[in-house]
Amino acid sequence: MTPHDLSPDQLLSTTRAVRKRLDFTREVPDDLVRECVAMALQAPSGSNMVTMRFVVVRDAEKRRAIGEVYGQVYALYKASPGYPGRPTGDPERDRVQGRVASSADYLGEHMGEAPVLVLGCNEGADRASATAGLGNILPGMWSFMLAARARGLGTAWTGMHLAREREVADILGIPYDTVAQAVLTPLAYTKGTDFRPAARPAPDAVIRWDTW
Repeated sequence: MTPHDLSPDQLLSTTRAVRKRLDFTREVPDDLVRECVAMALQAPSGSNMVTMRFVVVRDAEKRRAIGEVYGQVYALYKASPGYPGRPTGDPERDRVQGRVASSADYLGEHMGEAPVLVLGCNEGADRASATAGLGNILPGMWSFMLAARARGLGTAWTGMHLAREREVADILGIPYDTVAQAVLTPLAYTKGTDFRPAARPAPDAVIRWDTW
């Protein structure tokens, strides 16, 4: 499939966390998943050792089971002080955060309905080395998401399920002692492709020149 005609800056600035605009009714071809993984494999990998692993979940029952775990963990997050939907007293911020919360709520309730779930992992000789090498899978997963965006697919970077990582490992047969999970994302075609950059601070608000 020919990627969408996006400049590098457009691709980087419009690859958003997609939740409500995921199209759960369309199947995602395996070859598109392979293309995205091929791009991910070009990401930096420590010592040129490719330890990143991608568990692609298409089986409906396994997706449902993972969605249930995710939803249960999300319910705890929703009740926590860090939930973005809590009023702050600032009407404008509450409006923006309310939209973020509504989007996150939707994924919390529907994660298992995505046609594909992708779990980015790192494999090591043991649990300690698998966890220590998570820096190998993180850039790979971002490259995967950029490649998906270029192909009309949406993703949403999540790690909430890691509170029950072993349970998800058991669902998918992942060897917990040698494979560390890092990122879970739905993968689906998007409803429309017109995504915009998010509101972010000016660069000088976050840069510290030469010293903190």
